[in-house]
Amino acid sequence: MTEGGEVHLRSTVPARPAWATAVRRTVIEHLAELRLSPDLLDNAVLMADELFANAVRHASHGPDDTVTLTIDTSERTLRVSVADRSPVPPRSRTASDTAESGRGLAIVSALADDWGVAPPEPGAPGKRVWFTLVLPGAVL
Repeated sequence: MTEGGEVHLRSTVPARPAWATAVRRTVIEHLAELRLSPDLLDNAVLMADELFANAVRHASHGPDDTVTLTIDTSERTLRVSVADRSPVPPRSRTASDTAESGRGLAIVSALADDWGVAPPEPGAPGKRVWFTLVLPGAVL
């Protein structure tokens, strides 16, 4: 935790499905300080997991690829972003009721207060997909 109640985290992990548990655990541990309601915490973890899964599934091309998770909070908002090396923006699609995948961005869209795609950080390849949640009691 930093001054003013802000939590900043940046973690780069291999772009492999086996790292999903570590990403979820990292989100839980770093958001624990905020004392979020169980529902809000679950939603944040689910959305981060979906963005990580999308990055691994659609943007990973080799064994050395990585995904970077960033968490920033202020007194008013929580913002989570997942950066990968692919410049191709994600696209939301309609999945059938029996499909085993294809709902990730629809879940993020339904649960987040806002979400989108941003250019990579300067000098980095790819893109960042992010979501924000307004924290309880925030006046915007």
